[in-house]
Amino acid sequence: MYHDERLAEQIRELAAEFISREASKQSLITVTSVRLYDDNRNATVFFTAYPESHEKTALEFLKRKRPDFKEYVKRNAPIGRIPFFDFEIDLGEKNRQRIEELSQEDKKDEG
Repeated sequence: MYHDERLAEQIRELAAEFISREASKQSLITVTSVRLYDDNRNATVFFTAYPESHEKTALEFLKRKRPDFKEYVKRNAPIGRIPFFDFEIDLGEKNRQRIEELSQEDKKDEG
């Protein structure tokens, strides 16, 4: 289990570095987490994009860059078998942020 967590964190860091180098500066893409599955043969990299209106464009960009990201991981990490990578918008993080916004609004209304 510890190995999986360490691998996921390593992939998260590599994804953040890769995106920082490859993405345009029109939006801020933040890697939030990585989920490994199928005995680490597959990995989903979750991210958020700001402004939110650029999420779809960011997702399309990252899906196009999957082969380049795989090569980047191969060159920069001592990982035996490189998983198949996919990218997804982190809806859980978006929901958490929205709940936080609503909570802040409630506090303002009470005060």
